[in-house]
Amino acid sequence: MTDLPNAIRVAPKGSWSGATDHVALDYEGRFLRRKRLVTAGGAGMLVDLPEVTNLTGGEAFVLADGRVVEVRPALEPVLVIKGDLARLAWHIGNRHTPCQIEPSRLVIRADHVLEAMLRGLGAQVVAAVEPFQPEGGAYGMGRTMGHDHGPAHGHSHGHSHGHSHGPGTFHVHP
Repeated sequence: MTDLPNAIRVAPKGSWSGATDHVALDYEGRFLRRKRLVTAGGAGMLVDLPEVTNLTGGEAFVLADGRVVEVRPALEPVLVIKGDLARLAWHIGNRHTPCQIEPSRLVIRADHVLEAMLRGLGAQVVAAVEPFQPEGGAYGMGRTMGHDHGPAHGHSHGHSHGHSHGPGTFHVHP
């Protein structure tokens, strides 16, 4: 594998042309500052940005030598949800889960616990593999900055915190 020069900045969607290669990154992979990536053409590159950046797809990494590498959302396992979308979206949001919101469907990353909950609420849920583009966060980073509920889906925070999950319910995460 040959290495490309470092990626030193991100060109916004629509502001670049003539990509020499591309990288396909999943939802988690599109939130980065410094990371080694491998392009579709097999070249290695180091992304070394001045700050953590949220990419949605359509941007491009500008390499130190001026070449351009397009960023594409990767295909990933998701759940496509139909039914009473407003009610289902409330339950998804109440679990701090990133959600792609469209007029006729909701899309979340594949999660068997949430799938069972949604089916229990009467949702039609279909597993799919497609790019995941959730709604951006309300605090300017393009991410919900939530956290997962469960050892199979998250990480240890190293601290405790509590929060409400609806009327009369409150719990603490160890």
